[in-house]
Amino acid sequence: MSDKFFYKGRQDARQHHTEYGGFKTNASQKSGSKKFPLSLVVTSEARKQEVEAQVAEANLYANITVDTRDDAVESIAELTAILSKGETVTVTKTPSRNDPCSCGSGLKFKKCCG
Repeated sequence: MSDKFFYKGRQDARQHHTEYGGFKTNASQKSGSKKFPLSLVVTSEARKQEVEAQVAEANLYANITVDTRDDAVESIAELTAILSKGETVTVTKTPSRNDPCSCGSGLKFKKCCG
């Protein structure tokens, strides 16, 4: 609403965006680091050793707890999400029309392979 009808005093033009809670200012919280370790739950000691090996191989940090109850559920979704992340795909740029051809003929691309 405008200040025309409901005057609340002078509006401060220097308000900071984090006061409203709309933005996450600490976006660089990398899970699996020393400061923000993964929280994993496994159901046996043997499985704990397997998961520790996976974490060490990926150079990550994790807090692994063993839950030996009968109805315990293993929770390693954070680890599988990090390990299954795909590689970055890079595509080579096709030469423009007037660039030398990549086949090595010495002609322009438009006269040779284009």
